[in-house]
Amino acid sequence: MTNAQDTSQDKSLGDLGREALWFLAHTLIAFLLLALTICVMSLNHPDPDSPIPKLVGTILALLVPMVGGFLLARLHHNDIAGYIWISGLVIFSVVCVWVLDLPTGNGLCETCGAVEKLWRTFFTISNGSGLMGGDGLLVGAWIPLSMIGYAVGAKFAYEP
Repeated sequence: MTNAQDTSQDKSLGDLGREALWFLAHTLIAFLLLALTICVMSLNHPDPDSPIPKLVGTILALLVPMVGGFLLARLHHNDIAGYIWISGLVIFSVVCVWVLDLPTGNGLCETCGAVEKLWRTFFTISNGSGLMGGDGLLVGAWIPLSMIGYAVGAKFAYEP
């Protein structure tokens, strides 16, 4: 059994502060890459009722930040970028709690249980829950997916 030393014990308060700022900066970069992707997609004026632009957006929400994370990790050699997936999970968790708190009424998800409410809000493309004004896919799936993709791309950059 090896005695692995905790790496945070050897870091000063300034080092931990810099790591926290890098974590926030990489989170913001992943979000901005998603925003750029959405802006470019909106230039084509996609049909909001068609599932094809939503599927393409979902794929691009993963791939564009993944490529961006890969390139930035290669340039800066900052290993904090590989941990941005944590931000995605925190955002997803907060949005899940918010959606579960939203009232349902006469509409698409009147008798939904908790799991069905979340599934139809975040992951159903053609027959959503009607909650969050139809933005559940963007807020609950694309934003966390962009941060996870960014972290995966950064991890690929560190592999030999």
